[in-house]
Amino acid sequence: MNGRLISGRYQLTEPLGQGAMGQVWGGQDLGLGGRRVAVKLMHSGQVASLSGGTDPDELRERFERECRVTAQIDHPGLVAVHDAGRDGDELYLVMQRLEGSDLRDHLAEREPYPPQWAVAVAAQMCSALAAVHEVGIVHRDLKPGNAIVRPDGRVVILDLGVAAVRSAGDTTRLTRTGSLIGTPVYMAPEQAMGGSPVGPRSDLYALGVLLYELLTGQVPFNAPEPTGLLYKKLHHTPPRVRELRPDAPAELDELVWRLLDKEPDGRPADAHEVYAALAPLLPRPGQDGPAPPLDPTRPFRRPMAPWPPRGRAAGPPPAPGPEPTVVVRPSAPPPGPGAGPVYGTPPPSAPGSPAGPGPAPGFGPPPPPADLGATLEEVRTLLSSGHYTRVADLLGDALPAAVAEHGAHSPVVRSLRKQYAAVLLDTGQYARALPEISRLAQEYAAERGPYDPVVVQLRQDEALCLERLGR
Repeated sequence: MNGRLISGRYQLTEPLGQGAMGQVWGGQDLGLGGRRVAVKLMHSGQVASLSGGTDPDELRERFERECRVTAQIDHPGLVAVHDAGRDGDELYLVMQRLEGSDLRDHLAEREPYPPQWAVAVAAQMCSALAAVHEVGIVHRDLKPGNAIVRPDGRVVILDLGVAAVRSAGDTTRLTRTGSLIGTPVYMAPEQAMGGSPVGPRSDLYALGVLLYELLTGQVPFNAPEPTGLLYKKLHHTPPRVRELRPDAPAELDELVWRLLDKEPDGRPADAHEVYAALAPLLPRPGQDGPAPPLDPTRPFRRPMAPWPPRGRAAGPPPAPGPEPTVVVRPSAPPPGPGAGPVYGTPPPSAPGSPAGPGPAPGFGPPPPPADLGATLEEVRTLLSSGHYTRVADLLGDALPAAVAEHGAHSPVVRSLRKQYAAVLLDTGQYARALPEISRLAQEYAAERGPYDPVVVQLRQDEALCLERLGR
């Protein structure tokens, strides 16, 4: 499908993801000089089946009408909608492409969240949900995978356009194909049962599940089948947040408890009320604290401040160009407890390597501890305090010792390499990151094939490096 032209204007370039409601492709808007966009494609017959057998023509008309409403919502917490329509039997939605990490992977790399981070994410989502609910739209599938944390800390909700294909009065628990619409773990009981119309408070329940997961590292209810999961939601009580996370503020514990009420009337009235409860727990402007990339408290600590610099010392600044791309980190476990993002290979500037720029004589980082465990502990400490450049140097110096101890192809070394490349990418060191990411992409493609999600993501990051380096 690469190279396919949608509606005579949007050229598809690479797959970004796939779900029950369709596929998401990267693309170029040829009508605006090749601006980079994301294109969601949904086959109207399949979507009609998932929507309870709605007539495909009626579905297409509703989709186009409600996407026009969605596109009019101007909010920084919502992905911008550029266009929507039909191309043959497919519905398409053209959206802004975003750089950042989806909340699911962001949590996996930093689990569990510091309480202020969880509060900041929920507060930003409340602001966006208030705007959505104001025009009569309910998201219906709010979950970590449908939110992006941008490098400047802003949280953006995705997949709002797909809500347009679901009628606001739909109370059907299962579609005619027997499939649930939405993600059962985050779905409110009334949405799964069809006992009452799905409304804004259903989104607030999903927000409660998400907030519970950010704070505790687990969801309140889980079961192998949707029916068992629904039974637990209706008849069981989850542990309180403070039972699992004693350092969480009592006010936050109480708010999550209200959001997870089995009855819609027991939950907060709207997103405004939830935000008002979160506001006293947010960091204040000017408060000291680390501000690494992808810190969701940054918009509150430093409102309207410029974005964090992206590796100015590593090369020329990126030329002005198209919208940034989605960059979602793989969720492979980090090499040590509390370590951050994951990727990479030994640096070209490592001792003994002729390639790549190295530190100026006398100004390089001190050698890492001989013990690999001590090195990983120092990495964890540096990541928590936002010293990403020092982490890159430390991991690069630690890799030769790890190879000597565990072997070049061991899981330990692979995990270290992935971590190293991710930190280089996050700090804008694209010249150093590019060979590391390319080598990882080749290895994973040989093992898993070219369409494995990790391979696709590595290729996207490789393309990002090439773009930022002007190649």
